Amino acid sequence: MRGSRGGRKLKSEINVVPYIDVMLVLLIIFMVMPSSNNPSQVDLPQAERSTRPPDDYIQIIIKPNGALSIGVQGKNADAPETEPNRDALVRKLRKLHEAHPEYPVMIAGDKESKYDDVIQLISESKKMGISRVGLATK
Repeated sequence: MRGSRGGRKLKSEINVVPYIDVMLVLLIIFMVMPSSNNPSQVDLPQAERSTRPPDDYIQIIIKPNGALSIGVQGKNADAPETEPNRDALVRKLRKLHEAHPEYPVMIAGDKESKYDDVIQLISESKKMGISRVGLATK
């Protein structure tokens, strides 16, 4: 009779396979969650007025529907012109910058406008050599 005294020993180890399964499921959930956000649309925060805007500046207005307009604001103001696309707006910005090289550029985007449009316009302005580019807040 061998079975009663020493045939089997109990193992006192923890089975970690279920914990690994739970951790992998949590990892997948956390990897999928951020991709559900739309990164091209960012609600711009409201800011307090910290300084007085310049007297004369070139203003670019981005509307939520994608419409773009550009014009000079201040003492030498002219009516903003609506441009059909970003390429036409960049050409108009180049002309205004050549006529008024000392004017800074203010980009006024609505909180519903796309963040990518604002960043592209800042980038285009910097490529033209415009050193002072700002964002207008309400």
